[in-house]
Amino acid sequence: MPWEARADYTRSVAVPKILLFYVFTPLADPEALRLWQRDLCTSLGLRGRILLSPHGINGTLGGELADVKRWLRTTREYAPFRDLDAKWSDGTGDDFPRLSVKVRDEIVAFGAPGELRVDEDGVVGGGEKIGPDELHELVAREEVTFLDGRNEFESRIGRFRGAVVPDVATTREFVAELDSGRWDHLKETPVVTYCTGGVRCEVLTSLMTARGFERVYQLDGGVVRYGERFGDDGLWDGSLYVFDRRGSVEFSDHAAVLGRCVDCGEPTSRMQNCSDPQCREQLVVCAPCGGQSAVLCEPHRASGVPSPA
Repeated sequence: MPWEARADYTRSVAVPKILLFYVFTPLADPEALRLWQRDLCTSLGLRGRILLSPHGINGTLGGELADVKRWLRTTREYAPFRDLDAKWSDGTGDDFPRLSVKVRDEIVAFGAPGELRVDEDGVVGGGEKIGPDELHELVAREEVTFLDGRNEFESRIGRFRGAVVPDVATTREFVAELDSGRWDHLKETPVVTYCTGGVRCEVLTSLMTARGFERVYQLDGGVVRYGERFGDDGLWDGSLYVFDRRGSVEFSDHAAVLGRCVDCGEPTSRMQNCSDPQCREQLVVCAPCGGQSAVLCEPHRASGVPSPA
């Protein structure tokens, strides 16, 4: 096949993909790695978000399949990133507005960088990792509590059946939640934590074990990997909230619809920001309501008028 024909063929079958990834490993010079990752992503035309810290790397990237594969292959050539946990999903080609590569104190913002210990094998003192099949085996033989390790609003459109959902608006609120004593009754019982791709639970379970929780598990690969294995025919109900322009994803054509529009009460898995330009609260809003009027969170609904931008 002539080169021009091969190029045309490649363009005609281009497939947009999203890659969710992380690895906890000690990094001596996160700033140097930031520059490398920024230049690598730019050269491949990738967009998304990458966070680096002395504890490792965490991010989500979107682009054409061949380019994302090239990024993954190149990144894994760097020895500390060899065991990078990577999960794929279908993209739209316009999932992220730009590329952002930053260095932070934490790759997951719990606000407790001094509590986290990481070595070449990952997080020290975290919960026991179990895969989707192991999870079903555990549930079959014991009474298990599912603990949602995400922000509360994410659970409104999807969660594990019977899960405990802490009332946290941001990941930073988990430390105070654990220290409040509200969950002390679970300290001697089997608790399975879950989050989108697994990275938040790596830190959350280490915080829990440090506070005396004795039987803590984390769902390896998070809801994404569980959905790949069981779809909507297991213990998960609803849609999975994602932090890109897709908003949410479903694992099958028969996903349950758990969300209810804050305006009209109709079932929906669609979410959008509060219409107040200074508010970042996420609300469950159906498409008709979201397209026809300002949709406000409870505090701004009480005032009745969005504040000026």
